[in-house]
Amino acid sequence: MQILRAFLRPTRHMTVEELVRRTDLPKTTVHRLVAELIRLGMLERGPSGLQLGTVVFELGEAAPQSRSLRQAARRTLTDLSHATNQNVGLAVLDGGEVVYLDTYIGRDAPQIPQRGGMRWPAHASCSGKALLAFADDDVADEALARPRRTLTDFTITGDDELRTELEEIRRRGAAFDRQESFLTVSGVAVPVFDANGDVVAAVSISGLSGRINLPRFDIALKAAALTISRAYAAA
Repeated sequence: MQILRAFLRPTRHMTVEELVRRTDLPKTTVHRLVAELIRLGMLERGPSGLQLGTVVFELGEAAPQSRSLRQAARRTLTDLSHATNQNVGLAVLDGGEVVYLDTYIGRDAPQIPQRGGMRWPAHASCSGKALLAFADDDVADEALARPRRTLTDFTITGDDELRTELEEIRRRGAAFDRQESFLTVSGVAVPVFDANGDVVAAVSISGLSGRINLPRFDIALKAAALTISRAYAAA
């Protein structure tokens, strides 16, 4: 599991040496386990080094919550992408990070590294802050107890400042990313709830800072989140 989880933060060339550094396991152990994982189809050798195999993809597709969420959100996300020409994403919370289940890159939006299956610090993204604001107290406290990286001069890392921000997000029902992950990108996200009223995901729109109208997309996203919530409850 340590070896497989190392691929959650991929580099351009994933090698045995890189896996040894990330897992702190003996090199001989990594060599042996990599060979076995390749035999089982969990890893494979690609043009740039080791990569996750088809079996891992199949297991991910079989995960019931992520599959149902993606299916419930797909049409709405596609419509949002076509209507706005901005970046659109669906994410869930895992510890102090968000995991993107789906992303759509907009024609008029800047290219960003986030793609489906990728992780990102929750405190530095509008999706992460939306999820933290509406998560159960124990889940939010556990996430907020983790170290927080500074990605730009605008990243909120202070505990009091971040908690104040989350209170404001709960009040207005939307979270904003004002160049907190990238200096050229701003975004807005709103929570998606299940039939019991528990937050299960966040849907977001992001675009070029200074050009994207965040308050206008705030309204559109709230309608989209309600549609996704209903589709997810029905599924």
